[in-house]
Amino acid sequence: MSSSSPPSISILEKTPTDEEFVTQIEPRKVPAVFSGCIKNWKAFLDWNPANGGLDYLKEKVGLSTVEAMLSPQAPIFYGDIRSHERVSVSFSTFIGHCKAVLKERCVAEDGSSDSRKPILADIPTDQSDLQGQIYLAQVPIVNVDCEEKVQLNCLKEDIEAPPFLASKTLASVNLWMNSTQSRSSTHYDPHHNLLCIVSGCKQVVLWPPSASPFLYPLPIYGEASNHCAVDIQKPDFCAYPRAKRSDDFSQKIILHAGDALFIPEGWYHQVDSEDLTIAVNFWWRSDMMSGLSEHMDSYYLRRILKRFFIFPKMNEMLNLASVANDETKCNKNDHPSSWNAGKGENLDLVGKPFVGENLKQMSLLHELDSVAISALHELISLVHDRVKPSQHIDSTKADNMKVDLYNVSDDPIAKVLWTLEPLRLQRVLFIMANNFPRTLEALILHVLSPVAAEVLTRKFEQMDELINEEDRNEFYKILYGVFENQFAAMDALLNGKESFARKAFKNVLEQNLGVHFEGSNPSVE
Repeated sequence: MSSSSPPSISILEKTPTDEEFVTQIEPRKVPAVFSGCIKNWKAFLDWNPANGGLDYLKEKVGLSTVEAMLSPQAPIFYGDIRSHERVSVSFSTFIGHCKAVLKERCVAEDGSSDSRKPILADIPTDQSDLQGQIYLAQVPIVNVDCEEKVQLNCLKEDIEAPPFLASKTLASVNLWMNSTQSRSSTHYDPHHNLLCIVSGCKQVVLWPPSASPFLYPLPIYGEASNHCAVDIQKPDFCAYPRAKRSDDFSQKIILHAGDALFIPEGWYHQVDSEDLTIAVNFWWRSDMMSGLSEHMDSYYLRRILKRFFIFPKMNEMLNLASVANDETKCNKNDHPSSWNAGKGENLDLVGKPFVGENLKQMSLLHELDSVAISALHELISLVHDRVKPSQHIDSTKADNMKVDLYNVSDDPIAKVLWTLEPLRLQRVLFIMANNFPRTLEALILHVLSPVAAEVLTRKFEQMDELINEEDRNEFYKILYGVFENQFAAMDALLNGKESFARKAFKNVLEQNLGVHFEGSNPSVE
């Protein structure tokens, strides 16, 4: 998993058009706040508890019974069905309790110069009365898939989807209303979500899907697989040690009445609500999920397994962090700005461009800088020692020859390759092709370990991004021209990469699923 900072949440003062949302905001799959975008709703005025909104709602909904969430852990509401139950509540009774809370608030604030209550001070945990444990969570106003579950269709005329959702096919519209402070457990939704604050205030903490390893989502086969096991407010680091890094990926925002928040599918969020907060949310499927067809399931599952399990495990096996210091030492003068001049121009390490014919003529050792020469000598020595072991190898070299085929830090050849930036490595390989062709041949065909093959091909990919097509073709022509059978060289590299990926797959199965994988026949203990 990448350790880079999460993409920043946008806060927009101007409500986007449908086209702007579809082309510029939704595709980024990053949360965005739309300040004041629902202040034109009828509900924004009519539902406001400070302006008689509770009486309005009671009259509007009448004596209807709604389904609410009852939690013994209130004011914290967990998504796991073992931690709460759904109960039927008279809407008018709930409104009566809300009015009592409003009255208490007015008494408490009487004479205070600051009429705004601090958002989410320490939430008390001694809620004793039943109503204090009830939360009108996800009560349907609209539900496309199950109309018989809709309980508050009468409120539909007081709200309207923001114009930037005009082209969306909404799955559901729901009411969220709490009488006293409440907190949701950390979770993600399988739909895109627009959370609109009609009255009150909510604090939302968000994490991108890439933070999943630090949030400990519940088992994928469970009823609440989209909720997290770790208590983010009071994490047990003994049970959940990776949670120490969860704050590195989190972003916190506060939403006031009139604001709306776009929460893309898969983004983890924890929502804290102050007393008497009313919200409406819109859910709709992303284009990807809308386009899923049953006959494509195996394809998507394979892509997901490869991208989110195999690739991260391969990076972990490369143990990149452990060689970072070595890379810095070797390349302290190699900031990317010194060699990445963009497509079509290849800069050497002292800022002189070499392209076209210069590329073909680069064969002399004096064209290398000291770091490249040192790397070249080490590669040649390592190849010779492995192909024709000396009878008088010193203890250091003997230790270096005990290679872990799948760990870059334990394979000296892989480590040398890793610590060379792409264009410096290109020069080293040119020199080897022109001056030590048999050594280069032995390196690729006989000495390259699976982890070294993975590192080398990754360097090739980086190199390809830095040079134009003509120079790229010339490089590979010279490189593979060393071999009597060019396909044998390519096979050696691909076989090494596949061996490395197979090891990663094996590790994922054993460590995550308890499946022992040998060849093509995995087994479970």
